[in-house]
Amino acid sequence: MKIIIYLLLFVVTSLPTTVVSRDITLGGLVLDRTITRFGKDFVFYYSGYWRDIPATDNITVVIYEQVYPQAGTVLWVEMNDRRIYQTYFGRRYNDVKETAEQAVLQSLTELARIQADRILGESAGELF
Repeated sequence: MKIIIYLLLFVVTSLPTTVVSRDITLGGLVLDRTITRFGKDFVFYYSGYWRDIPATDNITVVIYEQVYPQAGTVLWVEMNDRRIYQTYFGRRYNDVKETAEQAVLQSLTELARIQADRILGESAGELF
C-alpha cells in the first residue's frame, strides 16, 4: 500500500507544471436565468437552434427574465455580456417558438460582428 502511495506521489510531483496549472475555460454555453413557463419554452427553442450554429465555441449566451405581476415578463438575451435581444411576453398565449427564431437571427448577426472584430483585430495588428 505504501509503495502505491509513493508511486502516485512521484507521478504527480514529476508532472510538468504546465499540465497541473492549466485553467479550465468553458465556452459555447446557453445559461438559463428564466422563471416562467414562457421563459423556459423560449430557452428550449433557442438552445435547440443555437446547437446547430457552427463556430460558437467561445461565445456564452445568457437568457434573463424579469417578471412584472399583472403585466407579463420582459425577456432578454445577452451574448458575451452585451444585450442583443429583448422582448415582452404578455400574460396570455404568445408564439414563443417564433420569438426564439427572431432571437437566434439577431444572435447570428451579433456572432458575425464578433467574428469580424476578431478577424479585423488580428489583421490590424499584423499590418503595423
